[in-house]
Amino acid sequence: MSLLLRGGWKALAAWLAVSFLPGVAGAPFPAPAWYRSLDRPTWSPPPWVFAPVWTALYALMGVAAWLVAGGRRDGRRAALAAFGTQLVLNGLWTPIFFGLRRPGLALLEIGATLVAVGATSALFVRQRLVAGVLLLPYLAWVGFATLLNAEIWRRNR
Repeated sequence: MSLLLRGGWKALAAWLAVSFLPGVAGAPFPAPAWYRSLDRPTWSPPPWVFAPVWTALYALMGVAAWLVAGGRRDGRRAALAAFGTQLVLNGLWTPIFFGLRRPGLALLEIGATLVAVGATSALFVRQRLVAGVLLLPYLAWVGFATLLNAEIWRRNR
């Protein structure tokens, strides 16, 4: 509760808003007919899955960042810088994959995102255990998305 009093509801709302920015940045690049025409693996999720999954992940990310930002431990700035880096990388994938239609380039980009999310989670754990744990579903999803991207690239080269 003391974190809530220190950081406040406004701070939580701000971190949530920041965390949803990659989703907003990707909105102009919906899955077009081009994506539906690609050879995708049978384990590729149906399109309706992505919006609720990303909504939940962005919310978890926002809460995790808020918990770290409200703390006072050494390394907090580095942890939040890593968070910002992975957010930017997250936001770049959709324009590369859907906008440029470059699954190979998107695979390189999502690989960097996966590393950045892992580093962010590790740095968050050092700040507050629950903050790092809140990023684990995101790390798992980006790992899955990396495998899916790789398979789509392999099948459609």
